[in-house]
Amino acid sequence: MTTSSISPRKNRYAVVLFGPEGQGSFNESGLQGARKAQAAGFDVDVLWVAGQSAEQRAQEMAVLCGGRYALILAHGGQGDGPVKILAQRWPSQAFVVTQGSWSAANVARYEVLQEQSAFLAGVLASQWSKTGAVGHFSGEKVPPGLRGRAAYADGVRSAGFKGRLLTQFCGHQHQPDWAQQCIGSMIEQTGLDIVFAMIDGGRPGVTQACREHGAAQIGNVLDWVERDPEVFVASAICNSGEALFRAIEDHENDVLHLGGYRAFGLEEPDLVRLALGARIDAQSKLLVEEWAHRLVRGEHEIQLNYSGAEFPLPQAELAA
Repeated sequence: MTTSSISPRKNRYAVVLFGPEGQGSFNESGLQGARKAQAAGFDVDVLWVAGQSAEQRAQEMAVLCGGRYALILAHGGQGDGPVKILAQRWPSQAFVVTQGSWSAANVARYEVLQEQSAFLAGVLASQWSKTGAVGHFSGEKVPPGLRGRAAYADGVRSAGFKGRLLTQFCGHQHQPDWAQQCIGSMIEQTGLDIVFAMIDGGRPGVTQACREHGAAQIGNVLDWVERDPEVFVASAICNSGEALFRAIEDHENDVLHLGGYRAFGLEEPDLVRLALGARIDAQSKLLVEEWAHRLVRGEHEIQLNYSGAEFPLPQAELAA
C-alpha cells in the first residue's frame, strides 16, 4: 500500500486501483485523482489490487474495511463486484465506485461520462475509414466498457457509416502480448483501418499491432495523440480520476449522497472531449463539433443497447 505523508485528519480515504501497480492509463488517471486529493490536504491512501475475480478483489480490499477509513473508493467498473460483496459484509462502511453501475445504501456512484467521448470517436471513425471496416477493442466486459462500446457503435451509425463495425473483448486489461495478438488477427482478417481501443495496461500491444499493420488508433482516457501522433489520430478523453477527487471533496463537505449518483460530461471539456490529431481534416472536425454540441444540448440520446456480433478471439489460450 502506498500511503500519503499528510498527518492524520478526521477523515481518512482509501483509493483502490485494479491491476499491476503503475500500469495502465485508466489507473494513471485514477492515481492523478488521488494525488490531487492529497495535494488538497486530504488524507488519502492508495491500494493496488491484482486479483481478477470479484472474490479475489474483495479479499484484498477487506483490509481497508471495519472503520479504518471514512470512505473507500474503488476506481472503475472492476470495483462493482468486490464492493457489492464488501458493502453487504460491512453495512456501516461507506463506499464509492467510479465508472461503475451498482450502488446500495452505503455505496455512491461517481462517473465521468466516457460514453460521450466514445460516441464522438465513432463519429470520427465513420469519416476516417477508407476500407469500410472500423473496429472496437477492449479487455474485460465491465459495464463502463460495454457502455463505451455501445456509444461508439451509436456514433458510427449516427454519422451514416454504411460499412462494417468489428468489435472484440480480449478478456484482460493488462496483457500487451495477448492484446497485440488479438487486434493483429482482427486487422489481418478484416482490413479495418481504424480502431477505438478501450484498454489499459495492454495498450502497448494494441499500438504495436496498429503500427505494424498501418491502422490508425483512437485512444481513450488520456490524450494519446499527444503521446504518439504517428499511430493515434484521436483520443476519447475521460478524466476519470476527477471522479475520485470530486467524491472525496463531496464527502469532506458532507454532500456525498450514499445510494446516489453524480456524473460529469462534455459540459466540462477538461474532463470529457475528443482530442483530435493534426491528420483530421476540417470537415471531420466540424462534424465532431456539431455532434458534441448536439449531445450537450440534449438533442441526441446515446443508445447503449448494442447487440452486434463480436469478432472471435485467436485460437490461443489467454495467459494466466
